[in-house]
Amino acid sequence: MNNLKGIAASAGIAIARAFTLEHPDYSVTEKQVTDTDAELAKLDAALAQSQAELEAIKARTLQELGEKKAEIFESHLLILNDPELIEPVKSKIASESVNAEYALNETATQFIQMFENMKSAYLQERAADMRDVTKRILKHLLGLNYVSPSEISEEVIVVAEDLTPSDTAQLNRNYVKGFTTNIGGRTSHSAIMARSLEIPAVVGTKNVLSAVQNGDLIIVDGLEGDVIVNPTEAIVEQYRAKQDAYAKQVEEWKKLRSEPTVSKDGIHVELAANIGTPNDVAGVLENGGEAVGLYRTEFLYMGRDKLPSEEIQYVAYKSVLEKMEGKPVVVRTLDIGGDKELPYLDLPKEMNPFLGFRAVRLCLDRQDIFRTQLRALLRASVHGNLRIMFPMIATLGEFREAKALLEEEKAKLISEGIPVSEEIQLGIMVEIPSTAVLADQFAKEVDFFSIGTNDLIQYTMAADRMNERVAYLYQPYNPAILRLVKMVIDAAHREGRWVGMCGEMAGDATAIPILLGLGLDEFSMSATSILPARSQIGKLSRSDMQALAAKALEMGTAEEVVALVESIEAAAE
Repeated sequence: MNNLKGIAASAGIAIARAFTLEHPDYSVTEKQVTDTDAELAKLDAALAQSQAELEAIKARTLQELGEKKAEIFESHLLILNDPELIEPVKSKIASESVNAEYALNETATQFIQMFENMKSAYLQERAADMRDVTKRILKHLLGLNYVSPSEISEEVIVVAEDLTPSDTAQLNRNYVKGFTTNIGGRTSHSAIMARSLEIPAVVGTKNVLSAVQNGDLIIVDGLEGDVIVNPTEAIVEQYRAKQDAYAKQVEEWKKLRSEPTVSKDGIHVELAANIGTPNDVAGVLENGGEAVGLYRTEFLYMGRDKLPSEEIQYVAYKSVLEKMEGKPVVVRTLDIGGDKELPYLDLPKEMNPFLGFRAVRLCLDRQDIFRTQLRALLRASVHGNLRIMFPMIATLGEFREAKALLEEEKAKLISEGIPVSEEIQLGIMVEIPSTAVLADQFAKEVDFFSIGTNDLIQYTMAADRMNERVAYLYQPYNPAILRLVKMVIDAAHREGRWVGMCGEMAGDATAIPILLGLGLDEFSMSATSILPARSQIGKLSRSDMQALAAKALEMGTAEEVVALVESIEAAAE
């Protein structure tokens, strides 16, 4: 038995056999063949198997993750059936009497290199798609046993170095009971995806991939951050009991689905959810969400080969607003840059993209893109309770310029006879320290703030949250972060504005008591975190938490703050 420690990224207990996700060796060698017809038949069989796989993946992705994610696999199908790729491969087999895998690899490599050498980032991205398709065909030609995440057909726990967006898009939640990775943190893509899929996950274990063999029985404890490899029967029984207890706790939380979020001393706060697509609204409502606190609109732009039209965007925004039936929906305008790229925009490479040409900076420069989105949002506003917020605002000038563009598009729509709501609140993300420091001035002009702690923490601590070597500096409970949060809340309340938080910190059980004490009005989190948070807040008194927060603000380290919260919780028990 081997016990590993990682970061608890998604709550729950999973017990199943390990499925190690390691990509196989696709290298090929040239062989002369005498029966070229047999090689051509082998190629056709591999193409047919690849076609069936991709169609199945596309269908499941469409059903579970929506049309935009499924478009990735539609592009793979187009490559698979492209005669400009397949015919040269067949010609090479027939004319040079070489084996099918060599002919495919040689031909595909030429196309890949051609795409990679092009100046267009979009065409460079096509090289990655062709590489993926080529590997899929080679898998069948080489007779490799590699099973992709999309093909898992038994209950497993996925074990990997990390999970890419492509990997997670292929996970079949009916069979994948949990996952664990060597790298990552609570705010990494794989962790956020695990919470949206509602499967237990432990990330950042450093060495789970080398410690686990395919088929090993493992336990993933997403509550404590533990991974147990080849546990004894006694340990398995212990964790099955813990699993049952957690399942019962989940059922208890479900009873709060229709209840308001009220503290022990009668203070109401709003619990909202972060979403990426209209399909996510179902999870918000199922988990008793009182609002959408963050609609990440960049997912409308990703996984496509061109910008979404005004009509496509309008339909998406309208759908979310209607499904929420009058509950507030905070839509963040396009936040592209950093780790989120749009290949078809062909933006220049930057030394430090997280601090570069991104989010509102890009939108103010590319007003054609921004105005299209603003028009779509304004048109959709009559279908619900829309709130718009601009991301990555660093100066008052940026906010004023963005607001002016919004007002211009609103005036144009009205002149065209298109109705627009007069009740749209306009706010900003507070994710840059300069904005937090100047919150008293921003509060005179905005309707609300939403604190984006994922970026605010990394910018304040000067530590890339995706860099394992400095991950220890990603400290949500650091008094410096808490003081910035207090500064924003106090400045907003003095002007009669409300403040939300849409970073992962908002759903963190250790942070919630402090945030309640600081006076946060809206907590926006993964939908699956809402009911546990509602239960927790119902047991807390804001007046008591104000005293707790005041103590936390005077402390010197994050560790001292955590110990303070734990001491309060222990006393309550």
